[in-house]
Amino acid sequence: MIKVGLTYDLKTDYKFKKGDPPDANAEFDHPSTIGVIEKAILSHGVKVKRIGNVSNLIEDLNNLDVDIVFNISEGLSGRNRESQVPILLEMAGIPFVGSDALTLGLTLDKIIAKKIFISEKIPTPKFFEVKNIASLKDSDHLKFPLIVKPRFEGSSKGVTESSRVANMDELTKQAEFIINAYKQPALVEEFIKGSEFTVAVIGNENAIALPPVQIEIEGKLNLGDKFYTFEHINDNKLFYICPPKISPSMVKKLQDLALKTYHATECLDFARVDFRVDKRGKPFVLEINPLPSLSTEDVFMFAARAMGTTYEDLIGRVLKSAIERNGLN
Repeated sequence: MIKVGLTYDLKTDYKFKKGDPPDANAEFDHPSTIGVIEKAILSHGVKVKRIGNVSNLIEDLNNLDVDIVFNISEGLSGRNRESQVPILLEMAGIPFVGSDALTLGLTLDKIIAKKIFISEKIPTPKFFEVKNIASLKDSDHLKFPLIVKPRFEGSSKGVTESSRVANMDELTKQAEFIINAYKQPALVEEFIKGSEFTVAVIGNENAIALPPVQIEIEGKLNLGDKFYTFEHINDNKLFYICPPKISPSMVKKLQDLALKTYHATECLDFARVDFRVDKRGKPFVLEINPLPSLSTEDVFMFAARAMGTTYEDLIGRVLKSAIERNGLN
């Protein structure tokens, strides 16, 4: 029987430091989510060993006694934090589920990821970087409105209603906030008015894109100036719609573009691609996340229902992809 290790970070393990923004642990999982994922993995006739975060992995690396590790660990800090667990496992010769350290590092850094998108002719919003406020004075920035984000964060960290800026004063204030609060440069993008979607992908050479999930905010599917923020994660104004209320041709367009993005960044086993679609029906890739949330309140559960299958089945498909890729079957 295959024994699967499980690496993860818990919200309850995070120790807030002075000056941390309130969403500093946003990407970490609730203990209940780990229980659900563990149960889903167990349903496929394997054993599971909880390992936990990168510190636990370091302590136990030479005595893991597992055949493969199912990695959903976000790491501790810095733009290479998501690469910490994969690089240790790679060094120890232990197979793992999900993308390797290089892919996780370059996709967490939104600017590096966008450079890859551009080189592969994947449509993405125009952008520039603000490393310090002084550089804004000479910046040939885009036309307003713009949206300001941290350069290397996920789970909508640092994205609030104030992130959409309409003039230079708002841009300066928001960029300064990102630089000071998150200790990293600000990514400034053109703001795409329209609709928002996310598409999960599972597999490797023959990867498949799952049904797109549409974002509804305050009862609206045509979001216009509205967008997904960190606050929406826990409020009752945002809903996932799957199958989405769009044409079959738009479904295919989003799925094809999700697969192209997945392969361009050399993702493995699973990931999620986030989109904005403008009023002309043109999709733009915002980012790809090779460590997407596997919470049952997130996109994998909604996609499973639309496919007429179960959350457990999709988790099993992810695990099977990694087992076959590593020749463990």
